[in-house]
Amino acid sequence: MTTNALAPDQARAQLHELTVIDVRTPGEYASGHLPGAHNIPLDALDTALPALKEAAARGDLLVVCASGARSARATERLAAQGIAAATLTGGTGAWAAEGHDLHRPEHATRTVWGMERQVRLTAGALVLTGLALGLLHPAFQLVSAGIAGGLVFSALTNTCGMAAVLAKLPHNRPRGADLDATLAALRDR
Repeated sequence: MTTNALAPDQARAQLHELTVIDVRTPGEYASGHLPGAHNIPLDALDTALPALKEAAARGDLLVVCASGARSARATERLAAQGIAAATLTGGTGAWAAEGHDLHRPEHATRTVWGMERQVRLTAGALVLTGLALGLLHPAFQLVSAGIAGGLVFSALTNTCGMAAVLAKLPHNRPRGADLDATLAALRDR
C-alpha cells in the first residue's frame, strides 16, 4: 500500500485485498461497519499487535473509525510498531454517504449511540448540571467551565478524554471472548 489514506471509493475497489480493522467501540461497530471488518477497539490495539503484525505480513491493512480521527491515531500507533496501515478518509460516515453498504451483526438487538453523540450528551448534561447547581452555589459553575475547557482542549489536540472514559463503559466494551475470536480470525486469515 503506497498511501496512508484511502478515499471510500478507493477502499471499496480494493476491499477484497484488504484486511479491515474497525477501531470503534463494539456498540458503534454493531451499528454498521464495512463488509468483512474486524472490530478491535482503539484501546485494545496494543493487545492485538501480534495478530495485526501477522495480518499485515500477509496483506494490506485498512483501519476504520466513524470519522477518520481514531483510525489516524491507530495507524500512527501501528507505524510506531513497524506495521503499515492505511486509514479510511472520512471513516464509516463518508463510506455510507457515498452509498456503500454497512453490515450489521445478526445478533445485534439494539443500536448503541456513536461515540461523538455520547460525548455530546454527556458534555451537555454536565454543563447544564453545573449551571443549575450554580444557582445554589456559584462554585458549581466550575463544572461547566471545566467541561468547556476540556472541549476546547479536545478540539485543539484532536483527542477526547471524555470519549476515552465513555469507551470504558460496559455497553462500549467488547466481551473478552469477542476480542479473542477477532484476534483468532486475524491469525487464521
